[in-house]
Amino acid sequence: MKQRKGKNKSKYSILVLLLLVAVTSYRFFKGDTKSSSRPQNDFVEQTDTTHDKEERTLNTFTGKVMSVRDGDTFEVLREGKTERVRLAEVDCPESQQAYGKAAKKYAASLCAGKIVTVTSKVKRDRYNRVVGFIETNDGINVNEALVAAGFAWHYKYYSDSKKLASLENQARAKKVGLWQDRNPTAPWEWRKTRRRNRNH
Repeated sequence: MKQRKGKNKSKYSILVLLLLVAVTSYRFFKGDTKSSSRPQNDFVEQTDTTHDKEERTLNTFTGKVMSVRDGDTFEVLREGKTERVRLAEVDCPESQQAYGKAAKKYAASLCAGKIVTVTSKVKRDRYNRVVGFIETNDGINVNEALVAAGFAWHYKYYSDSKKLASLENQARAKKVGLWQDRNPTAPWEWRKTRRRNRNH
């Protein structure tokens, strides 16, 4: 009797062992069922990390243009908070430059007081401004419109946009806006000269 129980126990142990081997093999070749949820968990963790940096990065938001500070800088109301937005890939004349005030006036005519969508691909700049593209609710891309009207340069140092390059070439050929001048000073060169003079 004891011998039979021993044999049964031995068979039971072998069955348990085979079952464990089968489960282990299944998990090894098919993957642990728990692992299938890992990408989702990773995404949640990534989202949480990104959320901590929300004040440094923005993607897309809609708001009202509250003010136009100059040709390429705007105050846009976002969820009750005013965001300063700097147009990406273009550079308007500074306020003290020729056509600086004209660029501001033209920018205001495009979007002041309007609902716009701001799309940003990069982090904020060193002045904590959102850097992006502004499109009005009636479909005007403000960045492109300013270049087309001759009130902004295509900022080639930060952009390889073929469309902006083409719009600038067309504005130059038509001699519109600042291109009416024979040799207008690019705003980045103007800022560099001003900094140099200030340091001497």
